[in-house]
Amino acid sequence: MKELKGSQRKYLRGLAHKLNPSAYVGQKGITQTLIDEIEKALDASELIKIKFNDYKEKDVKTALTDEIAKATKSHIAGMIGHVAILYRQHEDKEKRKIKIP
Repeated sequence: MKELKGSQRKYLRGLAHKLNPSAYVGQKGITQTLIDEIEKALDASELIKIKFNDYKEKDVKTALTDEIAKATKSHIAGMIGHVAILYRQHEDKEKRKIKIP
């Protein structure tokens, strides 16, 4: 899938509003276990939230989110406070749950 447009990111943020975080980034930072957990969550629901517990600086959270998105081949739909929203379209067309306008 290509890069998300602004309107598509806004749509995904709206869908993610009611979701609970699927993963938490703590003081250990990004570990292989965390990446595996995020991969499973993206496979299950396509749209997830990640909460940053120990990182308060926006630059650090942005860098970590970029690193996670590259490792999981997902798109960043947005960052609100200490929460990042990631989206990855399911490879199997039958299992896709989200239709992006």
